[in-house]
Amino acid sequence: MYNKRAQAIPPSATLVFSAEARKLANQGIDIVTLVAGEPDFDTPAHITEAAIEALRAGKTRYTPIPGIPELREAIARKCVGVNGIQATLDDVLVTPTKMGVFYALQALVEEGDEVIIPDPSWVSYGPCTTFAGGVGVPAALLCNRGFCLDIETLKSAITPRTKVIVVNSPCNPTGGVFTKEENQAIADLAIDNDLWVLSDDIYEKLVYDTTHNSIASLPGMFERTITLNGFSKAYAMTGWRLGWVIAPPEVMGIMRRLQSHSLTCSTSFVQWAGIAALEGCQDCVEDMRVQFQQRRDFFVKGLNEIAGVTCRMPKGAFYAFPAFDVDMNSNDLALHLLKNAHVAGTPGSAFGANGEGHVRFSYAASMEELGKALERIEKGLAML
Repeated sequence: MYNKRAQAIPPSATLVFSAEARKLANQGIDIVTLVAGEPDFDTPAHITEAAIEALRAGKTRYTPIPGIPELREAIARKCVGVNGIQATLDDVLVTPTKMGVFYALQALVEEGDEVIIPDPSWVSYGPCTTFAGGVGVPAALLCNRGFCLDIETLKSAITPRTKVIVVNSPCNPTGGVFTKEENQAIADLAIDNDLWVLSDDIYEKLVYDTTHNSIASLPGMFERTITLNGFSKAYAMTGWRLGWVIAPPEVMGIMRRLQSHSLTCSTSFVQWAGIAALEGCQDCVEDMRVQFQQRRDFFVKGLNEIAGVTCRMPKGAFYAFPAFDVDMNSNDLALHLLKNAHVAGTPGSAFGANGEGHVRFSYAASMEELGKALERIEKGLAML
């Protein structure tokens, strides 16, 4: 009676645990919520003012399907100047970043095609693959190597049905960052096996003690890479739902047609705010990054001081992904910490089988809340 692909898609564990945390909070319980992948900062004022100005100027009508030319030009300039991706405005589709994942896999994947997905990784790559008719194939990220993708593991996952390799660096949930050498090794495999790469660069500006590298900037990779990026994380614009996709012409044409029959176009006045974000002063981005790094250092140090907890230092994003030495699966552990310690995190198993034994905590929270979380986690583990 109902679409089998849609029925096969599980609910987002992040949203499930967020809802549970809200339910408890509505009962008057003080919950430290470290679930959502969302900066706790306000959108910088100059970006908000640009949207208000656009509204007052009447910029509230449909825009071209791929986005207003002014924003696509700004994105292309940024890609060339910052990332080394040789894009023009014709290679840009303005769309919420999650829609970019959906469009890309719909455009590339045919029934039975395999998509190699890092394990653990963001919860939506698998469902988007399933809905496109594809089969997700996990490739383990190695904890003892900072959650980087082992090339031999990746090689062993490639079959005649493989169509796409997903790359997410910095990575959600682990905070791992691929080096240029690791990206080059992935690129070599993609070229040698005639594969596409779906590169999710949404956390590119949130890196610590290292640098971000875009795989699409490597020789021979622009024509086989779809790059996803956006404003949500770097500019604290999660609710604005504004991002972009960079892709070569043929697949870009398919994705534009998909957008024309779904979203139509991104919100008009929000696109003008995107220009202000990209072309305005970037000090706000650096200020947030510095604060995230301070929180990371404090929170990860505190986690490692709790008996039975081991946490590698993440190099990017704003997530800690500690391992717990307890006789309990990660879903039950996350529920225990929520209901008995009043700290909300996301079970590691939500991000793949290789995430079992871990819980993801977002350190996009104040130092006070993070300190409170550490105390409660320690007490919660002592109850077991």
